[in-house]
Amino acid sequence: MNERVRHHDPERAYDVVLFGATGFVGALTAEYLAANAPADCRWALAGRDLGKLERLRERLAALDPACAALPLVRADSGDPDSLRELASSTRVLASTVGPYVWYGAELVAACTEAGTDYVDLTGEPEFVDRMYVEHDARARETGARLVHACGFDSIPADLGAYFTVGRLPAGVPLRVDGFMRSNAMLSGGTLASALTAMSRGPQTLAAARERRLHEPRRPERRVRATGGHPHYSRETGTWALPLPTLDVAIVARSAAALERYGPDFRYRHHASVKHLPIAVGGSVAVGATAALAQVPAARRWLMSRWEPGRGPDAERRARSWFTVRFVGTGGGRRVFTEVSGGDPGYGETAKMLAESALCLAHDALPDTAGQLTTAVAMGDALLDRLQKAGIRFRVAAED
Repeated sequence: MNERVRHHDPERAYDVVLFGATGFVGALTAEYLAANAPADCRWALAGRDLGKLERLRERLAALDPACAALPLVRADSGDPDSLRELASSTRVLASTVGPYVWYGAELVAACTEAGTDYVDLTGEPEFVDRMYVEHDARARETGARLVHACGFDSIPADLGAYFTVGRLPAGVPLRVDGFMRSNAMLSGGTLASALTAMSRGPQTLAAARERRLHEPRRPERRVRATGGHPHYSRETGTWALPLPTLDVAIVARSAAALERYGPDFRYRHHASVKHLPIAVGGSVAVGATAALAQVPAARRWLMSRWEPGRGPDAERRARSWFTVRFVGTGGGRRVFTEVSGGDPGYGETAKMLAESALCLAHDALPDTAGQLTTAVAMGDALLDRLQKAGIRFRVAAED
């Protein structure tokens, strides 16, 4: 395994590079790094438009005058040579450029070959499964850690389940249910990624089948994870609806990789809605959107209503919040935990991505490589960072 990228490497110009820095979430991530990156962290902004990067740097310099000297790197997702050069220049590369199934594969390939750690914000199961099949084995050879879904997809679910499991007895069958609530709005980029994923059902199923052919099996341990089923949850006092997002698979992969989840682990993931009419209306709206996403003209129209690069303003983001409540049982014990924070899709997602990149660059972590989840790659170190950054992980009750 290539240990060179685990420590300060004078042959690489940067510790962290943010690719897609001028997009909506990218700019928020850049602002977070400007305010929170350690003074000795060598970081840079990357994107295809140097003019936009320069204007962003001017904004950052208003927050911190030291950012006036922040390096800018031109790279384009359609130019593999520029991506290979970019990946070779840094220890950790954070990407906000999606939909990832369209624009992300070449960058993952470049990081894999360079032995560069990679983090992104994808919520696209097809992309994650394709990258596993194409790059996991090689990344294990080069030492690259490929950590997808380092934002609201899927850190609250992944680290929330990890936090909950840590409060239950070891070595026994465990059951965890997650219930997610939020009042947040979508950005254009998030909408584009969601519609793209909805429109690629056959490709998503094919990628999942191919992944299963490559993944090692551990018959001595059992892991199951689903989007749950519709029901009224007495534990939360809300209606629980199936939420079959990428979060489900991410939690399952953490459980399969970590012995602490026990010999028999089951996870269910739900959307949590207080009022039945809203639950029914929301389900109908999601179904209608998924149906429209199958028609190219309708999909393009939906995307045009909220173009990538746009998102809720600062005032709306300040009013946004999320909570994920977990009910964990095992070994005769039951524990209630909660992960909560502010605006999940933008402010907190930028924080999660930035802290994930800084964690890989600076913290003492397990000696791992390949495609990994946040719980497996960073675990307690990232949990500690996020708590210090204001995202709350707490035990609400236990019996």
